[in-house]
Amino acid sequence: MDYGTLLDEAFTYAKEGLVGKWTKWVLLLVATILLALPLLGYQLKILRGEKPAPEVSDWGTLFIDGIKFLIISLVYAIPVIILALVAIAPVAAAAMTGNQSATMAAVGGFLVGLVVVGIVAIIIALFEYIGIIRFARTGSMGEAFNFSEIMATIGKIGWLSYILALIIMIVIVGIVDVVCMAIPYVGFFIFFLLVPFIVVFQARYLCQIYDSAGKA
Repeated sequence: MDYGTLLDEAFTYAKEGLVGKWTKWVLLLVATILLALPLLGYQLKILRGEKPAPEVSDWGTLFIDGIKFLIISLVYAIPVIILALVAIAPVAAAAMTGNQSATMAAVGGFLVGLVVVGIVAIIIALFEYIGIIRFARTGSMGEAFNFSEIMATIGKIGWLSYILALIIMIVIVGIVDVVCMAIPYVGFFIFFLLVPFIVVFQARYLCQIYDSAGKA
């Protein structure tokens, strides 16, 4: 997998789709404000392989698709939520007793639990990304949880290649986030303004990763 090509194509896709087309950019900001549901629906259009970047239209469909996207994400999040609750419950219980030693011991266990939760969340994310794209391509929410096909797709991409590609994407977005948040007073606002570009870039990047399975 040529990671440089992935990044360049995704960046060019986002730039050509948004830069100079400020109405589309503003509409995606509005979509972000509306609980991000239309924005999720717009991502699905990109994940279907639409090129160039589609127009922001048919808001009803964007909302409905966004709700379906959110439901799928919430289902994937269930194991993480359960593990997080299991990890925090002993801390809450110990704190209620007022026993400082028990509370400190519970906090130690909670930190270990957080590591476990993080690992599980990462593993789930590997399946979720492909599952969401399967939903985008087929229109079937059930296909988002077709784990045999998801694993087959990742196998064609190559597990190591897939994981490395995701790490690169997360690091780049993380750097943008950190740089923006380091700017006093206006950092959050700047990051908010960049959300449309970041979302389009990520969706196109993931789309390419998925499509590479057909070339494996």
